Amino acid sequence: MHLRLLPLYRRKRQIPFYFSEMSFHLQLAARPCSPSAAASEASSLSWGSHHRLPICVNSTKLCSAAAISSPLKLASVATKLSSNSSSSSFRCFAALSPELKSTLDKVVTSERVILFMKGTKDFPQCGFSHTVVQILKTLNVPFETINILENESLRQGLKEYSSWPTFPQLYIDGEFFGGCDITLEAYKSGELQEVLEKAMCS
Repeated sequence: MHLRLLPLYRRKRQIPFYFSEMSFHLQLAARPCSPSAAASEASSLSWGSHHRLPICVNSTKLCSAAAISSPLKLASVATKLSSNSSSSSFRCFAALSPELKSTLDKVVTSERVILFMKGTKDFPQCGFSHTVVQILKTLNVPFETINILENESLRQGLKEYSSWPTFPQLYIDGEFFGGCDITLEAYKSGELQEVLEKAMCS
């Protein structure tokens, strides 16, 4: 008798459900633990130039965190999320805390395109992150990245926040788009270009 093995995860884009928690100031609950070990260097990947995406001029980026007294700066948030402190002062949170969820609600809407990845756009530290970075660069899309290797609490919390177990995780216009496989398939089919163009021109 033959048994049929079913895949654990379906390749299906999942859109997370967001709560409206913009009535208070930004609170950071992602306290850093010891940094995770760096993954292996990314393998080289070449892309053609025939898929470049025309980007509309978009000088104004809206942030849904309207209650914050000053505009949310992704760089400063990323710095706070990844800043190192002694392990005796802070404890790790295994699950998504309300404060971390509130922070992520603001971060994912602070830029049109945000990639949570292993490493940085200039030095990806896993092949999957490298692939998504190369796709976005090939499409000439402005995007920001946050290195999840620098904060274990952020890394674990994002898995629950996005309902997605692996990295990288690509967010477009505040919504979770997918991981490496979904992004690559959408790039090849042209769906990614359409979604990005709509986000940039909105």
